[in-house]
Amino acid sequence: MQKKPIIAVTMGDPAGVGPELCLDLLADASMTEACTPRVYGDLSVLEACAKATGKAKPDASRVRDLQAITLGDFQPGTVNRATGAASYRYITQAIDEALAGGVQGVVTAPINKEAIRAAGVSEPGHTEIFSRRTKVERSCMMLTADIMTCSFVTVHVGYHEVPDLLSVERILEVIDLTREAMKRIRGREPRMVVNGLNPHAGEHGLFGQGEEERIILPAVEAARETGADLIGPLPPDTAFLEDRRAETDAYICMYHDQGHILMKALAFDRAVNTTLGLPFPRTSVDHGTALDIAWKGLANPGSLYAATRLAVQQVGNPVAP
Repeated sequence: MQKKPIIAVTMGDPAGVGPELCLDLLADASMTEACTPRVYGDLSVLEACAKATGKAKPDASRVRDLQAITLGDFQPGTVNRATGAASYRYITQAIDEALAGGVQGVVTAPINKEAIRAAGVSEPGHTEIFSRRTKVERSCMMLTADIMTCSFVTVHVGYHEVPDLLSVERILEVIDLTREAMKRIRGREPRMVVNGLNPHAGEHGLFGQGEEERIILPAVEAARETGADLIGPLPPDTAFLEDRRAETDAYICMYHDQGHILMKALAFDRAVNTTLGLPFPRTSVDHGTALDIAWKGLANPGSLYAATRLAVQQVGNPVAP
């Protein structure tokens, strides 16, 4: 009988919905049958959250108790430097143990970007933390659900920064990573769409600075020469129409909201965020800390369950080049 993989599940920001989502996962038979989950967080926080929400107390043997924060250091539902520092420690400890082979994959509950910045963390989000900590040369974010998949050339930057971060090489990198990931998920050559940057994909140079002609189209043509099945750059406002989605395995998006808005509108409770290019599977929920409902027992664990299932699926066959 094949041994179940050990999956590290980081607790996320203690003041957010992460603790209660982890409690749900540990209590769900389908999750514990699929893998051996190990929550990287604070046992005292999980126990207090269980008491506040009426959920089952966690099995201490399934918690990697890092004692990174005390209950007196924060209030549920509030942004706090201490919770940012604690959530960062959960992540880095899980990464280090995955690199050492102690766990076979990492699933992350949501962190608060304002809190981790207040704690002195320079990276703006999970994707950047994982990329730096694992020292990979190529990586990108991919969101996937049953209804659609999007990968991103740029992620956590302001809109004014996006054009300067686009290059033929970077777009090719994201195309290649996504192509390999979808080959493993679909078992065949994926059909991909590359979005333009500007309204109407630039309208032949009328909008923007010719990014479609100078940068995006050359990347598409270079990828086609390697055998990739893709079209573009397409106007972003029509690229996601239902008929197009039905025949597309993955979209290559130029910036964060180009794909996130539709993904969250159509598949909020079942979308999964995964980082491509890492030496081990890394997946995450596709939502934030939801401070307004934290510790009230209202959070939907569906995205965390989906993320865990995808991580288990990738063990031994990580979505990496």
